[in-house]
Amino acid sequence: MIIELCANPRYAVHVIDDVTEPAAADFELPRVLAALADRHRLATVQFVARTGESWCSRVMQDIGLPMSKSTFSHHLRILREAGVVTKRTEGTKSYMCVRKADLDARFPGLIDSILNADAEMVP
Repeated sequence: MIIELCANPRYAVHVIDDVTEPAAADFELPRVLAALADRHRLATVQFVARTGESWCSRVMQDIGLPMSKSTFSHHLRILREAGVVTKRTEGTKSYMCVRKADLDARFPGLIDSILNADAEMVP
């Protein structure tokens, strides 16, 4: 008996996204600060806050993050679970943006202080 397995490019279109992005009222300060404590995640948030909504591959390329796509996805997941960014998918691209209004509503001035800090971008 011979079984042939064929790759189906349409299979990858239906990837399950199991990240729950919290409502602004449910943001936890320690979780937000922990998400921003990593230099790669901080550089990602600073870049997206400056440029506006961006697709994930562009963020990785423009910042020059030295990591694989799967590692970047892990960092994005941490930022989303903390409520710092949100993600939407359109076609084959995933777009991310900073939830600045939600963060300002929950922790006034926090995100501005972090974004305006003289932090070094990660090459």
